[in-house]
Amino acid sequence: MRRLSIGLGSWLGLVGCADGTSNPDDAGGRDASGSTAPTEESTSTTGGVGDGVSTGGGEGGSTFVAPATSMGDASTGDVEIVGSEASTAEAQTSSGDVITVPASTGVAEEDESSSGATSTDLEASTGIGTESTSGEASDGVSSGEASDGVSSEDTGSVDGPSARARAEALLAELTLAEKIGQMTLVAIETIGGDGAVRVVSSRCLGGVLGGGDARQNPNTALGWADHHDRWQQEALSSCARIPLLYGVDAVHGNNKVEGAVIFPHNIGLGATRNPALVERVANVTAVELAATGVRWTFSPAVSVPRDEHWGRTYEGFSEDTALTADLSEAAVVGLQGRVPGALDRVAACAKHYLGDGGTNGGVDRGETVLDEATLRAIHLPPFERAIEAGVLTVMASFNTWNGVGSHEHRYLLTDVLKGELGFQGIVTSDWGAIDALPGGTYADRVRRAIDAGIDMVMVPQFYDRFIDALTGLVERGDVSMARIDDAVTRILTVKFAMGLFDAPYARRDLLPEIGSAAHREVARQAVRESMVLLKNEGALPLSDDAGRIAVVGTKAAEIGSQCGGWTLSWQGSAGDITPGTTILEGIEARTGANTVVQYSPDGRDIVGADVAVVVVGENPYAEWLGDRTDLSWSAIVPLADREAATRAVDSGVPVVLVLISGRPLVLTEPLAGWNALLAAWLPGTEGSGVVDVLFGDHPPSGRLPHSWPAATADIPVNAGEAGPDPLFPLGFGLTYP
Repeated sequence: MRRLSIGLGSWLGLVGCADGTSNPDDAGGRDASGSTAPTEESTSTTGGVGDGVSTGGGEGGSTFVAPATSMGDASTGDVEIVGSEASTAEAQTSSGDVITVPASTGVAEEDESSSGATSTDLEASTGIGTESTSGEASDGVSSGEASDGVSSEDTGSVDGPSARARAEALLAELTLAEKIGQMTLVAIETIGGDGAVRVVSSRCLGGVLGGGDARQNPNTALGWADHHDRWQQEALSSCARIPLLYGVDAVHGNNKVEGAVIFPHNIGLGATRNPALVERVANVTAVELAATGVRWTFSPAVSVPRDEHWGRTYEGFSEDTALTADLSEAAVVGLQGRVPGALDRVAACAKHYLGDGGTNGGVDRGETVLDEATLRAIHLPPFERAIEAGVLTVMASFNTWNGVGSHEHRYLLTDVLKGELGFQGIVTSDWGAIDALPGGTYADRVRRAIDAGIDMVMVPQFYDRFIDALTGLVERGDVSMARIDDAVTRILTVKFAMGLFDAPYARRDLLPEIGSAAHREVARQAVRESMVLLKNEGALPLSDDAGRIAVVGTKAAEIGSQCGGWTLSWQGSAGDITPGTTILEGIEARTGANTVVQYSPDGRDIVGADVAVVVVGENPYAEWLGDRTDLSWSAIVPLADREAATRAVDSGVPVVLVLISGRPLVLTEPLAGWNALLAAWLPGTEGSGVVDVLFGDHPPSGRLPHSWPAATADIPVNAGEAGPDPLFPLGFGLTYP
């Protein structure tokens, strides 16, 4: 793994306006050269342009401002331009709604010289756009960009004033209310009401997020783009005209949007041990986010999970610190690019700082009891590498370290993160985390968190209470203005570095790339490289000459369980929740005319088949709702899955068990009855990647990112620590002869 030394300082100290000016009010309406862009046709949904937040009522068919774009076939309805000026135009959707459209697309003109390197130079130096370490061709990056993630529409300029200088100039013009508004991050699905969007202007909000269960109506990419641009326009037409940071938990693709590519969760990517591939996965995720206007993802999780009881085990890459650090760096670079301001890149967020993967018993939001040397050795290096790669934001963790909560831990947040590691970006809180701090009044908890080093506070619902509390603290002198100014400067600097002041709207020209064949091929490669073959007694690879292949288990035929948690909803759900290819569909597509594929969800009537592919495992879950004290086969795998697997074994047909899970499970007892065992993790929408390995089109190359326990009582089992031997050690993985 190559080591990067980008550092956030080089991001924040060198980025200016796209036009080389320092005017902080020049937000939108101009292209990269500083001239007014020509009017283009706008697209919208045929059902109107309502906000469509499932819990919030939305804006119905009201007039709103959205960026002009040229979408072509991506439009779902005809748009008639009914009037135009140099800066705006009114567009009418086929449903009769009228929208006012800025003339600017927010897309800079192509300029190959802006990055200081040609596409060929970048490919040669990074390996992205050439061949990966597995020898497979890279693809899936958006058109018109250098394949390392540097867009040709790059708003960064080393010749213009720095992002920090622009931020400091704007800060001097802000009122206290505007400053505290910038420090406030509100969840759109908790606001509600017809006037929800106006909270942005009434409170001068610095950011909003779409939480785990936020949805649009329709919940499509275009629906999200319309929604984002309405909220962004509200920010740009009020207060100091400061664009919003809009964030979502895009932890394995743009997993908020129906039809987006869903990648394997990080535990699967950890099994690939392929940083170049992880960078491409993050690259695709960034493009699919930027298309909808969302320019901030609360990922990657750079946790080092040390106890598989934890319900967030699958969000981390590995129990191994070095592997996690390598892949964390790759993910940050893929999301943000190597230079600031590319309009098809997004701000990454390294989370959760610090020690969330080391809690006692694997309890989510629990207690991490470690001496400082161990905490630093195991849990700090991935954050160090993320910072070296230029990560723009870091999220504090809910866990405590030796009794003190991370959100009020001044030593960790200010002395170590901001001081020792030199982090210059935004430190954000987690969802409602200030409310969870122990003791004192609410205002006291706010004071402790802000003084400790939290810059932006995620107050999903009670934003009025937070704003009023912090305002009072500053007015009474309990929180210094210097601390407020530091936080707001960081927030504004990141916004300038990202190019949000110059291009704040959705990249609608990228909408056709969401869920594209090229992006799905990247995901398919990630799936097949993540497969770990744990046992094989001659059952794999499947033969092209098989007369009948029985496919057993309901999880073989539905996308939701393949994807797991954080897929269209917080907890995820079973069923056909988004387009993709199930493992059953992949097998059916792969087999020839002479092979019968028999689907038996419950494992009945398969006697006489050449082989049974049994797909079973965990149901979807997320966070603490996935915490388990017993990880045995009988405790974790649903009864229907277990019974189907037992029937397959009892049939006498050779059994290939494909395990869908977010962590290693204790399989010692049933393992003897299976002829082969393939750990598929949570592969996402591209089930054909599993099938590629089953048939030997791509021999299994994945290696365990975690030690695999032999018994529940043995957990935690981690390489290099004293204790029982694992059933399969860290790094284990078979392949075909």
